[in-house]
Amino acid sequence: MSNTNIPTPHIACNDEALIAKTVLLPGDPLRAKFIADTFLTDVVCFNTVRNMFGYTGKYNGKLISVMGSGMGMASLGIYVYELFSFYGVENIVRIGSAGAYSKDFNVYDTVLVKDAWSETTFAKTAFGFTDDVMSSNDKLNAYLKEQAKSLGIPLKEGRAHSSDVFYHLDPNFSWEQVRDEKGCGAVEMESFALFATAKALNKKATCLLTISDSFVTHEVTSSEERQNSFTNMMKIALSLVDFE
Repeated sequence: MSNTNIPTPHIACNDEALIAKTVLLPGDPLRAKFIADTFLTDVVCFNTVRNMFGYTGKYNGKLISVMGSGMGMASLGIYVYELFSFYGVENIVRIGSAGAYSKDFNVYDTVLVKDAWSETTFAKTAFGFTDDVMSSNDKLNAYLKEQAKSLGIPLKEGRAHSSDVFYHLDPNFSWEQVRDEKGCGAVEMESFALFATAKALNKKATCLLTISDSFVTHEVTSSEERQNSFTNMMKIALSLVDFE
């Protein structure tokens, strides 16, 4: 049955069947394009609105989709809500970059986010949730850990700090305090909103991160490396094409 609510204000696709039940969601739309060009066959572009590219193609003969989400919880929240609510998507895995708060996470490590802490008001404003920690889906996580092991890719786990801002000018802010008091091993800007939206809509979501820089060692990667070279988390995420 066709959905009369599509296309949505931010996704131009007018046929929900063109978007797979599982969607990989990098922040950078050019990373979405890289994944489609590199890993998928029979690719169809289902969205170009605001250059937030979305693609569906085949991986190992089965359909999977990939789409950009933009930066920050406000942007991601729009696309996740529309994908879950109007396009029949059941599973979303964010694949993004993160900064390490912990010496246990090194540049290029792949990290599975078990849960996310945030100071944001996103979940309360959108859904009335008052918790400051949101969890990813246990079934997706167990599957991804199994697939990472079979692929021979080391996979670390931890809590992420989903920050509302990239630049902190408040002299009272301390990333060390967030690490030590909230148990956050890395920082990014989206997963809390993803997990909250999935909880509100009774869907499944998780997050894989590649460490792009370290607050501890001050190592950094380039924007080109972040766009094109974080293939381990991409391969793990793409294994969800077989998730039941």
